[in-house]
Amino acid sequence: MGRVVGFELNSQHPEKAVEFYSNVFSWEIDEAFFGYRPVRTDVRGQGMEGGIVEGPTDYPHGTRIQIEVNSIEESIRKAQEHGALIVRDKMEFDDFYLAYLVDPTGLGFGLIEKKKIK
Repeated sequence: MGRVVGFELNSQHPEKAVEFYSNVFSWEIDEAFFGYRPVRTDVRGQGMEGGIVEGPTDYPHGTRIQIEVNSIEESIRKAQEHGALIVRDKMEFDDFYLAYLVDPTGLGFGLIEKKKIK
């Protein structure tokens, strides 16, 4: 694991970002769901998926990659051991867990663990 599976574009003007990326790159961008607008960068299914969202106070603008891991707890622990800071600890969603961290150089990233299907 450890592959990049998505991205998040954080903007204080998400509607303007939606207009820009859909017009310039023909990205398909869905309506907002709790402020998050899912993005498909390649309609043939070959591009990376992501989203556009109004950036939170801890990350008001910029791009964060999302990295899939087998164990979010283990990955958070290892990241902290190597100097990362937790911005938002493990959060639970319907199909996955998500956490946001900042590496020792100041770059923000997300960790995603997909829930096991029972």
